[in-house]
Amino acid sequence: MEDKSMDMKTTEENKLEQAALEESAAAETRGTIDAEQAAAQPTEAEIPPITKKDVNRLFFRWYVRAEMSNSFERLQSLSFCSSMVPALKKLYPDKEKRAEALKRNLQFFNTEGIFGSAIHGTVLAMEEQKARGEDIPDDMITNIKTGLMGPMAGIGDTLTWGIIRPILLGLAASFAMQGSVLGILFPFAFVVITYIIGNYICNMGYRLGRDSVKQLLQGGLVNDVIYGAGIVGMFMMGALAASYVDISTPLQFAINGEEMVVQDMLDEIVKGLLPLGFVMGSYFFLKKFPYKILWLLLIIVAICLLGSLAGVL
Repeated sequence: MEDKSMDMKTTEENKLEQAALEESAAAETRGTIDAEQAAAQPTEAEIPPITKKDVNRLFFRWYVRAEMSNSFERLQSLSFCSSMVPALKKLYPDKEKRAEALKRNLQFFNTEGIFGSAIHGTVLAMEEQKARGEDIPDDMITNIKTGLMGPMAGIGDTLTWGIIRPILLGLAASFAMQGSVLGILFPFAFVVITYIIGNYICNMGYRLGRDSVKQLLQGGLVNDVIYGAGIVGMFMMGALAASYVDISTPLQFAINGEEMVVQDMLDEIVKGLLPLGFVMGSYFFLKKFPYKILWLLLIIVAICLLGSLAGVL
């Protein structure tokens, strides 16, 4: 009986020893695999740097797709994330970290496409810092985007769509009315000019990082540019109004036998006073009723018809 008991103990000890050896071998194998996988992944120091080509590619993708995927829920978020994809692939070789970065850049986004590209450069710089191990929380990147969307949209809407576009289209209309083929070139010039401006601002956002927009807003340059461009824009609108708004009055009357022509009297006061009055009247109407363009057109047509029938215009 004692011999059987000893044999059973020996057998159990052998099984436990064998299990321990197998577990140790498995752990060693897992450690080897983990080490190989870790060696296969680039370290923070080995992550390739973002180049100017990467930033230019980012902006090109954004410029082409900015308004393609608007949705009521997140507006331009898909376009923003799509523009960041090549750079994020470069910064995050690990699929899990890349997926986290993609989700981070799929949050709500909406701004003006040209001057708003400074946000893309800023976010790219922060993503690169995060990929290299710097302590940048996800919320910081999201908050930077959210905080800059409004200011950059205000600047971009003023300069791009309120000044640059009207000036170029006004010049295009001027050449077209003269029968010049050069008029067709100005819409394409708008694309080229805005692309160059946006690409420069995107690269500036990347170079300066989180301080880019702060320097842009606090430096006073933007205000000077807006003020100067506004003066040029008003000058162009005045010139176009004087050249192409043709309104005059045939009224005339006699005083002491001398014939007085009303149009000549108005021209002596201010040349083109009636066209200027119509333009300024239209401006104040649209300022008071911003979305009543059709009503403005109907009022102008009515004034012209009634004035012509009455012999006033």
